[in-house]
Amino acid sequence: MIFSLALAALAWRVRFFPLLLQDRIIRLEESLRLERVLPADMRSGISGLSTGDLIALRFCTDEELPEHVRAIYAGEYKGREAIKSRIKTWRPDAQRI
Repeated sequence: MIFSLALAALAWRVRFFPLLLQDRIIRLEESLRLERVLPADMRSGISGLSTGDLIALRFCTDEELPEHVRAIYAGEYKGREAIKSRIKTWRPDAQRI
């Protein structure tokens, strides 16, 4: 019984922790991208974006990015799916596991 529980905990850990790490890397990449793409007056709010917002914004092209970030700041978008549904031109993320 103990061995079964340990095996189940190991399986959960092997799958869950890499996903958390991948989300942290996406957060870093998108924060750097926002610093590069957004106008200076919008950069101060980058740290207030949630990880879900940043994960959804990774599909957005650089041209559309300021428009969507403004909408997030204004509270027009609630959640990852709302952001994704309003993206007009998708930027593929073929490296996501």
